[in-house]
Formats: sequence, C-alpha cells, structure tokens
Amino acid sequence: QLPVAESGGGLVQPGGSLRLACAASGSTLFPYAIAWFRQAPGKEREGVSCISSGSNKTYYVDAVKGRFTTSRDNAKSTVFLQMDKMKPEDTAVYYCAADFLGFCSGFGAAEKFASWGQGTQVTVSS
Repeated sequence: QLPVAESGGGLVQPGGSLRLACAASGSTLFPYAIAWFRQAPGKEREGVSCISSGSNKTYYVDAVKGRFTTSRDNAKSTVFLQMDKMKPEDTAVYYCAADFLGFCSGFGAAEKFASWGQGTQVTVSS
C-alpha cells in the first residue's frame, strides 16, 4: 500500500479558507488518482474531489463546486485541496485516498481507493 498522510486541518471561520495537503512518505503520488473524502459526525464518508494521474483532470461533488480546488505539485509529490468560502457544513474529518489505476471515474465510491490517510479535522465555526 501507498502510505499517504494529510496535513493542514484546523479551525476556520465561515467564509474563510484552508488548504489541505496529501503526501506520500518515501514515494511519489504522480501515478495515482488522488481523491479527497470527508466524514462528518453521524454521516457517511463522502467523496469531495478527485484529480487523475497524467492529465490532472479534476472532479468535484456539487456541494463544493466553485469553492474547492484540488491540484497536484509533482515536484513536491503533494496533492492539495484549497477550500475557499467555507461553510459550517464543511466541518468534517478530511481524508486523502489513492487509486492505483490513476482514474477518477466513480470517485465517490470509497472502495475504489486502496490507500488512505488517517484524516485531518476541519472545523468551520465562528
């Protein structure tokens, strides 16, 4: 498995911004599709975004379109999730996950992704 880890979570006010990072220890993320999921208390894990390998095509769930942006820095072997105009309903534990086939099709299905990070807490509150 690919050991991935998230960083950058924290507390932010409504309307504010936060940037999460996903990195792999001792490896590159270049060949993999990387998705971001989130799970709020009492709710199912939800696929938020995905960036494919190669073309770096991005995909988003409707709830975050126009507010969240995922990008890849191959030199740093890191995938970012830039979250702007944040809302209280964005509060959740955020996870990054890697798909070894490199494609984002069906990224909402958690079982598609073989490697997962431990998660980072994001809280949007005034």
